[in-house]
Amino acid sequence: MTLQKHLSTIRDSGEKSLAVFFTAGDQPLDQIHSIIEALADGGADLIEVGIPFSDPYGEGPTIQSSSMRSLLRGTTTALILEKLSEKKLPVPAIAMGYTNQAIQMGYSAYANRIKECGLQGAILSDLVPDEADDWLVAAQASQIATIFLAAPTSTDPRLEQVCSKSSGFIYAVSRTGVTGAENSAPLSVQRLIERIKARTQKPVLVGFGISTPEQVSMVCKHADGAVVGSKLVQLLNDTWDNGRGSKTVTEFIKSLKLATRNLSS
Repeated sequence: MTLQKHLSTIRDSGEKSLAVFFTAGDQPLDQIHSIIEALADGGADLIEVGIPFSDPYGEGPTIQSSSMRSLLRGTTTALILEKLSEKKLPVPAIAMGYTNQAIQMGYSAYANRIKECGLQGAILSDLVPDEADDWLVAAQASQIATIFLAAPTSTDPRLEQVCSKSSGFIYAVSRTGVTGAENSAPLSVQRLIERIKARTQKPVLVGFGISTPEQVSMVCKHADGAVVGSKLVQLLNDTWDNGRGSKTVTEFIKSLKLATRNLSS
């Protein structure tokens, strides 16, 4: 099943998707499958495997710090993909990294390795769709999904490109974040989702600034799913402890997944 079909099936069932992000190598890389299994046990529908980079575009201090810790451990893109390939992944997963990493390996080689290690797609966070033709050719040849980001400030022409060139889903970015004190998602986010949905039937997931079940519920009343990143990265850093904190991580994911259901109120 393709990534887009997987997320669409969840939407058609009456609930929404939970995607979660963690930085590969922030914990020992030989534990990456244990982390993924803990996230899957909690009910994550999609896992974004963060590829650490020395200059992460658009990331806050939590993910920046996790990237630096990972790099100081000696983590590389090739090592992450090699480790992922050792075992079948329990739920769909994608790589989230940067254009420079793909260029260093070569677009075709990068796309092929992503496919070979069981990932279903990739986000190159700093690649805009009108500069992505070479990447799209490589990704399509390897049959992996390509996901582009849309922000509240995106122009209509940019949204058209994001919607037409994305496969898998559209990543809607809440640049201002979502606060727990609000009763609904910010109007800028609601409007962005409406603008995207007017252009495509592909699933729309909202990320950035989402860290609690209440916030997941807020955005899922409008979008097809939510992405939780920094909060999970911090939780792993605080509690993973070579797997001793796996239950804490799984219970957190369960609380987030529960918020993607029963959204009629």
